[in-house]
Amino acid sequence: MAFTIGDRIKLTIFGQSHAPSIGGVIDGLPAGETIDLDAATAFLARRSPGKSPLATARKETDVPRVIAGLADGKTCGAPLAFFIENHDTRSKDYDLFRAQPRPSHADFPAILKYGDAHDIRGGGFFSARLTAALCFAGAIALQILARRGIVIGAHIARAAGIADTPFDPVNLTKEDFSSLNDFPVIDKIQGEKMQKAIISAKKDGDSVGGVVECGIIGLPAGLGEPIFDSMESQLARMLFAIPAVKGVEFGTGFAIADMMGSAANDVYTEPQGDSLRTLTNNNGGILGGLSTGMPLIFRAAFKPTPSIARKQNTWNTHSGKQETLVIPGRHDPCVVLRAVPCVKAAAGIVVLSCSTV
Repeated sequence: MAFTIGDRIKLTIFGQSHAPSIGGVIDGLPAGETIDLDAATAFLARRSPGKSPLATARKETDVPRVIAGLADGKTCGAPLAFFIENHDTRSKDYDLFRAQPRPSHADFPAILKYGDAHDIRGGGFFSARLTAALCFAGAIALQILARRGIVIGAHIARAAGIADTPFDPVNLTKEDFSSLNDFPVIDKIQGEKMQKAIISAKKDGDSVGGVVECGIIGLPAGLGEPIFDSMESQLARMLFAIPAVKGVEFGTGFAIADMMGSAANDVYTEPQGDSLRTLTNNNGGILGGLSTGMPLIFRAAFKPTPSIARKQNTWNTHSGKQETLVIPGRHDPCVVLRAVPCVKAAAGIVVLSCSTV
């Protein structure tokens, strides 16, 4: 099914942006795991809209309701099912997009595929609204992983062309994640520049893109299954399910193509637990599709929000003419800020599935 992903841990997401609710079902969670729902809800709040001038003004309380899978606060072995109600919707804003598809949105191919049945309100099930369900499922996975010593952190590596300090790919620690606040960057001065650039783009009726960098520490060596279920394959598949992701790279990424082998190779130095440390980590903690025990580092690139306030040209599929389109409604000037918890959640679900026996 297109809305289900995973092997040992299966996640199904359902709903549409302007449906009464969205939600999910997580099957395969280990029994007996204590779940702190307040902490999971707080994590979900990091992607919630309506809390910052850097995000859409749509306001959603995003309070998840678990209807199955927990008993006395612990997983019981049954699928964990939950839903999150939608409240602040303005469906009439989207009526015109059936005839005037928005540039760089899913409107046109979706209407071709589903015809008049396509729910275009808020983007339907193509909307980033469904990442709320992804985040709640990921928050549960992150809690279970933390008890196993596996910790995941993420920050805005770049926004509006302004770069943050990257994670140390060799000596990344849990403490490096602790300073990542509501605007998660390592270099606060660079973060301020990003915020100014995002607000400036919003005032100009435009938008910007960016990159989220994610680090995973505490992973044992050997996670992943060659050849089609490699760590890269599983993470990339989950990450590309997040709307607006247009690229994923691991370790040094595309830059490794310009390096000599003598510089790109990660030389082994000394044992660390059951694995070996390396002087560098150009491969991002993955070799042959398997985790190496070094920090797993990857980045996801997000395109600028396609819904902008500026006039754009489009093709009216009803009149057969090119027309000017002005997109109404409330939209993020940059999706990267609210994408950070989505990337963490996606990584958590994959890693839990790989590490669950």
